[in-house]
Amino acid sequence: MTEPILQRMVERISIESFGKPFRHRATFNARLKTTGGRYLLRSHHIEINPKQWEAHGEEEVISIIKHELCHYHLHIEGKGYQHRDKDFKELLQKVGGSRFCKAIPSIQKKRREPYRYRLVCKACSLTYLRKRRVDVRKYVCGRCRGPLLMERLAVETGTSKNLK
Repeated sequence: MTEPILQRMVERISIESFGKPFRHRATFNARLKTTGGRYLLRSHHIEINPKQWEAHGEEEVISIIKHELCHYHLHIEGKGYQHRDKDFKELLQKVGGSRFCKAIPSIQKKRREPYRYRLVCKACSLTYLRKRRVDVRKYVCGRCRGPLLMERLAVETGTSKNLK
């Protein structure tokens, strides 16, 4: 799908579902990761995630367009255009737009990095787990202000080594 086709589709949906014209620009934005689309308050343009089209097809994109057009028309009319507003919820239900977009299966959740370091207070033995190295010469224990010892954790075996 190309942007001129998307533009015509948004204009058509606006007239058919809302009875009002869409007079701004609709574009694809491939940088959108967790959202199906967005309405830009300052420019009044609408951006759609092209990955939604690839993953779920035209029906899901139409639902996302209706959602964004609810923001658009309510904002221009000076009514409540935010998700929590009664005007928005009523208009969205009236036109049959989706409240949330479907998840894109190819985008996986960010992998959590394992803890690689353990800081041990030499005075009170309090331990802190860290993912990144800390310069123990600059930091002290948050409980007793004692000096810290850093141990490197071996992720695979669970053993540790002392570091200075």
